[in-house]
Amino acid sequence: MKSFFNTMTALVAVGVVALPDQLARALVAVEEPSGVPQPMVPVVQGCFSSSGDLEFNSAPKYNSKDECGNKLCQKLGKKVAATTQGQKCYCGDSYPPKSTLVDDKMCNISCTGFGEQACGGLGYYTVYNTGLELVDVHNLPDPSSSAAAKPTTTSTTSSAPTVFVTESNTPSASAQPQSKSNTAGIAAGVVVGVAVVGAAVGGLFFFMRRRRNREIEEEHRRNAAVNAFMNSGKPPSSSGGYSASDSRMDPVMAQRRMSSGSIADNEDYSRRILRVTNA
Repeated sequence: MKSFFNTMTALVAVGVVALPDQLARALVAVEEPSGVPQPMVPVVQGCFSSSGDLEFNSAPKYNSKDECGNKLCQKLGKKVAATTQGQKCYCGDSYPPKSTLVDDKMCNISCTGFGEQACGGLGYYTVYNTGLELVDVHNLPDPSSSAAAKPTTTSTTSSAPTVFVTESNTPSASAQPQSKSNTAGIAAGVVVGVAVVGAAVGGLFFFMRRRRNREIEEEHRRNAAVNAFMNSGKPPSSSGGYSASDSRMDPVMAQRRMSSGSIADNEDYSRRILRVTNA
């Protein structure tokens, strides 16, 4: 009986001594090596000391690479996922800064849903590519190297000699063709203007001359009509016509007294004379 008790005590002691070692093995895991992103499959991209722009999603009871990267973040359309402290899950669309990438051994806490996987660490994040956009974090530019590559601009102040610029009135060779073209244009404009004025003056002259000729023609026509009216009678040699040389129509002869003593001398010759003509 005593030996049985001793045996049980020894077994309990061995179990108590072995329990912390098993618990330690259960809490400590090894980070999965980084891999090339694959379509629709969560792939580890490394251990980071910062979550960057990733946002906390949840703390699933059985957290793992597939749980966080596939079932939570990928279904939300997020391109990047991360786990930390074994249980917390983060989602987003961009990796943390490449400068925060650290050694994989810093992510050493086992996932609560799959103990052989490491789900980050205390203050460290295991980052995954969810397979929606195949971008390898190792191909991203290093901010530190790009900053180092930027040229440093230094400003120096130095006294420069004063330069006086004197404007010359001599026309340049390039300005001469332009002045020639301007002179030609002005000359052409003057010629055209003179031609227009000359044409206007000539047109006015011909118009006035033509108008004067029409007036002269009208005057001749009126005079011809009057003469035709006055000469419309027949000459005295014809039957009954009157003669333009009739002494009775002459005012001087009208004042003379006829030698025959005719009483017709006192007649008024200012009145119209009745003329009888034979047709």
